[in-house]
Amino acid sequence: MELRSEYNEYRISVPKEFENIFTHFYFAANTSESSITKTLLPTYQTILLFCFGENATMSTREKTIISVDKCMVFGPVRQAFEYTLPAGCSILVVNFKDDAFFRFFGKISIEQSVRHPDELLEENCFTDLWHQLTRLDSVTKQVNHILEFCKPYLQDQDITSQLLSSFENDLLNPIKVIAEQTHQTERNIQRKQKEQFGYSLKELARYNRFLKAIQLIEKETEKQNQVKWFTIIDECGYYDQSQLIHDFKHFINISPAQYLKFQQEICNPKSK
Repeated sequence: MELRSEYNEYRISVPKEFENIFTHFYFAANTSESSITKTLLPTYQTILLFCFGENATMSTREKTIISVDKCMVFGPVRQAFEYTLPAGCSILVVNFKDDAFFRFFGKISIEQSVRHPDELLEENCFTDLWHQLTRLDSVTKQVNHILEFCKPYLQDQDITSQLLSSFENDLLNPIKVIAEQTHQTERNIQRKQKEQFGYSLKELARYNRFLKAIQLIEKETEKQNQVKWFTIIDECGYYDQSQLIHDFKHFINISPAQYLKFQQEICNPKSK
């Protein structure tokens, strides 16, 4: 476990004016002499990743290995993937919130592909930004520089997206309610949700149910309590144990029991 003291990772909150654009930044650095591999849980967010030092690598469920040189954009992150930081590597990850990726890059859906962000804007600005970041001597300065860089590119959120982002009533159908409020068809609201957020509300509801299960497991393990699976099934609204297992397999490709076993190797960006 000595390696863990040489693996530094933490979340960085964003200023209030950026809270509807980014959920947080994430920094990790491997100062050990060996590579360290972690698993990132799905977030249904699009991420912009800057890599410094040695190239980081990502491994998809299909065992495709992707080398990250300087920067890349990926998402929405629908399923877990492994990432490896070799010795001397550090990463700074920008996590877009709701439709912020769409507002930043325009009407471009990249689905699950991994691309260099300059390809999306047809400019070299992100490569230039990476070079600027390498000259800054602290993560705080890098984050502030990224925030300033982003300002000119961001478009205001339209009323439909605002309503979709803030809808919290689980008892009502958000598509139907927002269609009535904005005098649009339900089909149009569904299209905007998929186009601007990158996923449907049905997908998001399934993910939120899974995330609630993960959070309940983490809560019990923090207290060193035995996890009561049927309590989790009941509280999260699963029909039975097989449906819970199916969701774990879908999102992170392991069973709930395996998740419990390998929890230390898994990074949950939604954890505070």
